[in-house]
Amino acid sequence: MNHLRRAYVWGLLAIVFFSVVSLLVRNEGIAGFDTSVISVVQGWENPKLTEVMESFTWLGTTIVVIVIAVCILLFLAFVLGHRMELLLFLAVVGGAPLLNRLLKAAFHRERPDIHRLVEELGYSYPSGHSMAAFALYGVLTFLLWRHVRRRTGRIILVVLGSSIVTCIGISRIYLGAHYPSDVLGGYLASGVWLALMIEIFRSRKLVKQH
Repeated sequence: MNHLRRAYVWGLLAIVFFSVVSLLVRNEGIAGFDTSVISVVQGWENPKLTEVMESFTWLGTTIVVIVIAVCILLFLAFVLGHRMELLLFLAVVGGAPLLNRLLKAAFHRERPDIHRLVEELGYSYPSGHSMAAFALYGVLTFLLWRHVRRRTGRIILVVLGSSIVTCIGISRIYLGAHYPSDVLGGYLASGVWLALMIEIFRSRKLVKQH
């Protein structure tokens, strides 16, 4: 299976799972899952861990994502001169928030109203922090992967990127800002978007090579 087909398959799977989760959210059929996970995650609460979770949530805030994105864009444009990679990065990171707005407007899900450690505005599904984190750290992992040849280095990249994204998602549940299904839906929605953009990127690369 080549890389292009692999991105297509992962994107298709993400679409299927996002559709299932969204249907359950719409029909309130995922409440038991949400309640169980919230009970476990918020059961960890203590002052030190709250500080850690607030730090991870900070990594997914708009200002941090913008600052990191601008730095990477400048590096791709003026240091590496990789125009196609720059366009991919811009499309993934810039498109995810727009997709999030559209999905939130479509689902109109209210945020959890119990045990909130932070106050957030707007609708809950899918999680904007989770989508932004998956888009930013996901595309960054992909771009770095392409330039790292050693298997060990690639494994470290994937583990590091996945860990950051996972911790940001858990922080949203811990702080009471989102239901677990919001976080899961955010990951899946961004996964679809990332896979689609990677497929377009690789298709255009193949066309240019021929």
